[in-house]
Amino acid sequence: MKNTLALNENLSLSRIIHGYWRLRDWNLSDTELLKLMEQLLELGITSFDHADIYGNYTCEEFFGRALALKPELREQMQLISKCGIRLATDFNPELDVKIYEYSTEYIIKQAEASLKNLGTDRLDLLLLHRPAPFFEPEEVAKAFDHLKQSGKVLNFGVSNFSPMQFDSLQAYLNMPLATNQVELSVACLEHWENENIEFFQKHKIKPMAWSPLAGGKLFKPETQREHRLHSVLKEVATELGIEQIDQVMYAWLLKHPVGALPIVGSQHIDRIKSAVDALEIDLSLQQWYKIWIASKGQDLP
Repeated sequence: MKNTLALNENLSLSRIIHGYWRLRDWNLSDTELLKLMEQLLELGITSFDHADIYGNYTCEEFFGRALALKPELREQMQLISKCGIRLATDFNPELDVKIYEYSTEYIIKQAEASLKNLGTDRLDLLLLHRPAPFFEPEEVAKAFDHLKQSGKVLNFGVSNFSPMQFDSLQAYLNMPLATNQVELSVACLEHWENENIEFFQKHKIKPMAWSPLAGGKLFKPETQREHRLHSVLKEVATELGIEQIDQVMYAWLLKHPVGALPIVGSQHIDRIKSAVDALEIDLSLQQWYKIWIASKGQDLP
């Protein structure tokens, strides 16, 4: 299986993406984070997923400090960020509750903040973080046009959008949305059930997949469904001659023709390498369906 996947004629991402949601909790020095980044690039992981709010608006700056130690690495990377969520924390003392904001001014402001914090002159991909009940697509279109024309953002997409929400925004834009980052795993079948998977395939959209290991809950199963899935994952792992069920979970996603790009959110290089190694695992169709049936809790109709 290829290590990269083209989202459009201007953007290719590594098939495994590294995510920085928990970077603040890793307690890595700048030098240690730089070493991790170099190890990732050696593994063929070149795409790095951020968001302005990660670590209460601190993670992008941590990453940028490490990258500044060896700025030439930027040319080997695709930097991804997200905006739109405003947290009611000390960073936004005027807010009493979390809100979503997609005004033209705010999108531009947050994109420029991400550029500054990451220490780069451009984002390869900017995503709207979540669909909002108060949403003006014209405002988004103005922001995207400005950021594109200025060269500050090269490609745009969304995260957690339904097919209708995706189409509704696309109708106002002068460029095609490159992707939709959604939760996909053996334990999260939501986007098969809401027809997002069919939508992606119809429009040849390659989705980014967050939480591809189901938040880790299948390693220590508690519910009946989790126990059922764990058992089948172990069975398939034994059939494949591998020890870890995480590789089976990654391989299950990678097998599907939609072309999902899993986001790995670990600092541990052995766990990250496990995801890369899953690129070489080819589940049989029967194994894929065994896992599907275990997740659904019923045979196919």
